Amino acid sequence: MATYKKRGFKPKTKVEKQQNIEDGSTTAEVFNTLDETASKTEAFVEKNQKYIFIIIGVVAAVVLGSLGYKEFISGPKQTAAMNDMFQAQKYFDEATTAVAKDSLYTLALNGGEGKFGMLDIINEYGGTDAANLASYYAGTAYLRLKDYKNAVEHLSDFKSDDEILAPLAKGNIGDAFVQLNQPEDALGYYEQAAKMRDNEYTTPMYLYKAGNIALDLGKADKALSYFERIKADYPSATEAANIDVFIGKAQVLASK
Repeated sequence: MATYKKRGFKPKTKVEKQQNIEDGSTTAEVFNTLDETASKTEAFVEKNQKYIFIIIGVVAAVVLGSLGYKEFISGPKQTAAMNDMFQAQKYFDEATTAVAKDSLYTLALNGGEGKFGMLDIINEYGGTDAANLASYYAGTAYLRLKDYKNAVEHLSDFKSDDEILAPLAKGNIGDAFVQLNQPEDALGYYEQAAKMRDNEYTTPMYLYKAGNIALDLGKADKALSYFERIKADYPSATEAANIDVFIGKAQVLASK
């Protein structure tokens, strides 16, 4: 049974005295060990305190620098970029529905009325979300202006997790490669665009485009799988309206 000794306990027998000596010895060893460890730690700190303070200073500088950058540089820079991009985005939006599309897309790219264009935003505000978005607008504007190489370049610079914009950017690159007569590259980007997100808009659209390019490349089995997926998973999509015709065509070519 476990016991404990009351304060003021005095050993009476020889055994108790011996036990007391041993207990005291063990306790002393523990404290001696702790003292030695503490002394070694103090000695290490004293010897290396210069380097320790440098490390702490560097870590603090990085943390504070990051916070300061976001607070005083990155945040205001992003706000300024979005403000400067407003007119260029307005030109782009107007171009999608206007008759004189080319002139408006050109204004969206290069600016007008003393305001920045998308290319200015990219150059002046690199690293901001606004500059990244400007790459998408610039690439799409070049695509509409039939400048396909610049379209590929700028759309490739665009990075996003957005449900719609991310696959649209990939798909637009595919469209540019079709016009550049590079169907294998186009197929690859259409397939990426179809896989990036699963929604009723971009997924069936790029499955359909991938299927047609695959047919042109003699890859009927692959085309058939894309067309059949549209019919099975996206029956309400625009691309599903005449999908049986494409399925039939792919089946005939696949059987040869």
